[in-house]
Amino acid sequence: MINFQSFGESSDKHPLLIVHGLFGSARNWRGIGRNLSADRQVHVVDMRNHGDSFWDDDNSYDALGQDLAEVIEHLGGPMDVLGHSMGGKAAMVLALKHPALVNRLIVADIAPKAYQHDQVSNVQIMKNLDLSGFTRRSEADAVLAQSVPEAAIRSFFLQSLIISDQGNRWQLNLDALGQNMDLIVGFPNVRGMFEGPSLFLRGGASPYVLDSDMSEIIEQFSSAELSTIAGVGHWLHAEAPREFIAKVKAFLA
Repeated sequence: MINFQSFGESSDKHPLLIVHGLFGSARNWRGIGRNLSADRQVHVVDMRNHGDSFWDDDNSYDALGQDLAEVIEHLGGPMDVLGHSMGGKAAMVLALKHPALVNRLIVADIAPKAYQHDQVSNVQIMKNLDLSGFTRRSEADAVLAQSVPEAAIRSFFLQSLIISDQGNRWQLNLDALGQNMDLIVGFPNVRGMFEGPSLFLRGGASPYVLDSDMSEIIEQFSSAELSTIAGVGHWLHAEAPREFIAKVKAFLA
């Protein structure tokens, strides 16, 4: 079973499961998880091939969705589920294939469709980075800046870099993620309908979820509503955490 961290105490409110995106981990969502755990229990997962979870050659959404189902069943579900980007697609597949395990669904800045871009270049950049001489992440950041000029993206990647006396390493199965990239940017043909409450929350400056996507979303998520956080991009939870948390809390209430 994939690794997860828990915050808060059990209450009369449904627990919340948080699912990170590509190259992320539970670590990226600890602050939001703790904030949302004031009145409910919150569980934050490491997806397979990320963080402290197991590595596997299969990173398909069928496999990711099944991983989430196993966690929810283990914890006695059903749960509310919040997923961002790759995690949002995994959460959608979970809701379509196991609707009884999902009470309410929040999908952050992703739609149930295939995208044209991919992250293979970033996989290769991380694989090509010589980790052997680094004693601090700041040293890795200085070298990585030659290939990745955006400081926020470098910081995000480097959260998955372990600096250790036992050897430096990525907490990412970069080989498997690269080999599965077509599946990651795609979306499987999943039959089914999720009729529970669904919030599709997007960044106003992000191109990932368009107004025109809503007709396709409604076909599989019949109660879906769309909400926008103005002026932020794809990492809306990191760029505008207060507004993001407020919208999530309002929906769950």
